[in-house]
Amino acid sequence: MSQPTLVVLYGSQTGTAQDTAQRIARQAKRKCIQVQVLPLDNYNVANLIFESLVVFVCATTGQGDPPDNMKNFWMFLFKKSLPVGSLSRLDYAVLGLGDSSYPKFNFVAKKLHKRLLQLGANVLLPVGLADDQHDLGSDAVIDPWLTSFWEKVFTLYPCLADVTPLREDELSWLVSRGSLPPTYNFHFLDDLKEEPDDRLMVSKEQTIASQSHPFPARLVSNRRATERSHFQDVRHIEFDISGSGIKFGAGDVVMIRPCNAPEDIQELCQLLRLDPEVRFTLRATDTAAVPARLPQPCTVQHLIESYLDIAAVPRRSFFELLSTFATNELEREKLLEFSSAAGQNELHSYCNRPRRTALEVLADFPNTTAQIKVDYLLDLFPEIQPRSFSIASSLQTHPHKLQILVAVVQYKTKMYKIRRGLCSTWLASLDPTQGEVHVPLWVKKGSLKFPKERDTPVIMVGPGTGVAPFRAALQERISEGKTANVLFFGCRLESKDFYFRSEWEELTKAGHLILFTAFSRDQEEKVYVQHRVRENARLLWDLIANKNACFYIAGNAKQMPANVSDALKQAFQQEGGLSAEEAERMFEAMDRTGRLQSETWS
Repeated sequence: MSQPTLVVLYGSQTGTAQDTAQRIARQAKRKCIQVQVLPLDNYNVANLIFESLVVFVCATTGQGDPPDNMKNFWMFLFKKSLPVGSLSRLDYAVLGLGDSSYPKFNFVAKKLHKRLLQLGANVLLPVGLADDQHDLGSDAVIDPWLTSFWEKVFTLYPCLADVTPLREDELSWLVSRGSLPPTYNFHFLDDLKEEPDDRLMVSKEQTIASQSHPFPARLVSNRRATERSHFQDVRHIEFDISGSGIKFGAGDVVMIRPCNAPEDIQELCQLLRLDPEVRFTLRATDTAAVPARLPQPCTVQHLIESYLDIAAVPRRSFFELLSTFATNELEREKLLEFSSAAGQNELHSYCNRPRRTALEVLADFPNTTAQIKVDYLLDLFPEIQPRSFSIASSLQTHPHKLQILVAVVQYKTKMYKIRRGLCSTWLASLDPTQGEVHVPLWVKKGSLKFPKERDTPVIMVGPGTGVAPFRAALQERISEGKTANVLFFGCRLESKDFYFRSEWEELTKAGHLILFTAFSRDQEEKVYVQHRVRENARLLWDLIANKNACFYIAGNAKQMPANVSDALKQAFQQEGGLSAEEAERMFEAMDRTGRLQSETWS
């Protein structure tokens, strides 16, 4: 049997699936196997009938949705017109990346596997279902799954097993000699004169805002929504989107890509001995395209500020590549340990549990960091990923404006420095009173869909910042004359973090809203939104069973959604006289028909 080309196709939303796909490709190269790695929407899906060996690496987003860069592939693959046996020559494996705190855990990977079987493809091994909630993260599943995958490949293609794979020391030697080239080469320019500020990559005349062409929205206001004495800083932020052509409805989300902190940019430049003002152009060494959002030429300052994700907790691949630069024996041994399957407990203790950043890792390995070649920067650091925020306003109520509610992420670990969320900290730092500020953004359809029928009631459970999409929904619905609205809101203290209190009270007085609140710390015994759901079982049963109401949950994915769901099922039993099994079936039917929807995050 002739040697096949391994094709690794990925659907990635935050970069994790892309990183895993590239890791599989590196393993293939070390085994001297020809390999091609692509995002699914960059692959000509019509060629799938000619492939012999493909690995699909797929994340699941939202409520069981495919990532943005595989949606076109997804639509094509599920066409009913595709012949049943069209993929009969294809041997494949599917590796899913998910989070078991979400109800539709690894839904995309499971559904893709079933569809490939329907089309006649031959599966090599069971679907890998990696779980981000595992103590060791996704690698706890990925490592043994990859071991099984290569065993199957070598059994299927014995000719591959005869090739001697590269050892780690050989790989390091090849990198040092330039025989394993970086994805891009930097070409530094002699002319160092200052360029205009290139952070805004699109003109205000841009008609359609998108990931490749975000709209530079002017920041109108950035005010704290919690009391100054409250431990949590939550911001109510408003943007002016006049002239953008941006339209959105209740349930949609805005995408924002943050910038790195000035002190982090300065530290990386010092560690790598880089001049932030120097300009360069990028040249691809392979078939890769130069990143579209990097200007040509580009300054080192702009590259680090807007593109390289230096403040994130690095993935295992970071240590794998870093080890190839190591000449100091002690540092090299430790980096190789962190890169190995056997060293994952050590890696998680050192890196993941304390949330150590890539920048801090470089500072911990000074001898190795001093050997890093600038050409490998884009291989070492992933691209900063955009963050999504539920839109908290309606265009009917606030024309030409877009509002969000942002909790500034800040927490302590054993690290000396407080851990901070990159995007929330950056947004909180922007002050429009000190001068005009623009934030590049674009809008995406969200997972929440609200009923068009005027008389259909909606029941919304949104504790904390989970209330944001429901504020947009209430503004939109009331502007359309839809007044059958119920909101369950929860927070810690009525006097500290009761978001949009005056708005809810006005709507209640006007008869447009029934409001139930749960202030968990205002009394000795904690009260949460699920308790209020349970207390109002009769009202909820009447609205759902007799008036066809829709039920929505938004907020933190840890315990709240499951607790609210359980409270709702108990209401079905208590007021509807249903058995536990019947209540479960009714709950599932609501979910299946879109009458029960959730938007949660971890």
